[in-house]
Amino acid sequence: MSEPAAPRLVLATRNQGKLRELRELLRGQVPGLDVDTQVIDADTAGAPDVVESGVTFAANAVLKAEQTAIATGLLAVADDSGLAVDVLNGAPGIFSARWAGRHGDDAANLSLLLAQLSDIPAEQRGAAFRCAAALAAPAGLVAVKEGELRGTLLAAPRGTGGFGYDPVLVPSGMDRTCAELSGPEKNAISHRGLAFRALMPALVRGLEEQDTA
Repeated sequence: MSEPAAPRLVLATRNQGKLRELRELLRGQVPGLDVDTQVIDADTAGAPDVVESGVTFAANAVLKAEQTAIATGLLAVADDSGLAVDVLNGAPGIFSARWAGRHGDDAANLSLLLAQLSDIPAEQRGAAFRCAAALAAPAGLVAVKEGELRGTLLAAPRGTGGFGYDPVLVPSGMDRTCAELSGPEKNAISHRGLAFRALMPALVRGLEEQDTA
C-alpha cells in the first residue's frame, strides 16, 4: 500500500467550515494536489495557537500565516474577519468574536450588539463583514488580500444558517440575511470568499513552485 501524500498547505484555523471552503476553492486548481489530504488544518499540522495581537484584520491574518508557516515548514493561509458597524465607528471589528467578553459566544455577542443598536433607525444601520486573508511561506509573507460584504443590520435575528452575526446582516441588494442564504449563495458574495478568491493566484503559484523546488 502506498504512503499517503505529504501535506503541502496548512490553513491556520481549527474551524472545519473554513477548511472545507478553502478545499473547495482549490479543488482542480493545482494538478496533482489532493485537497482532501494535502490541505490540512492547524490541529492536523500540529501548529501552535497564535496570539492575535494585531490591531487590524490584515495584521492578525499575517501573524497567523507567518507563525504557522514557520512552525510547520509548510505554506500557510490564515484569515481574520469580523463585523464593522458604521454608527459604532467600525466596531466590533477585530473584537467581533469576543464582543460580549468570551471568545466565540455567538449568542452573547449578537445579543449585546442588538442592544447597543436598539434605538438606531433602519436607515442608519449600515455595516460590513470584512476579511483579510494572508499567505506565507516558511521564508516569509507572500501576499495579503481583503474582501468586504456590505449590508444593513436588522433589529432581530432571522435565519438558521451561518454563524456569528449572519442572522442580522442583509447584504446590499438582497432581502434575506446571510443566515437565510444557502452555502453556495453565501460563499459567492461573502467577505471571506472574496478574500480567498483574490488570494488564489498567489496560492496556486506557491503550490506550483513547490513542485519545481
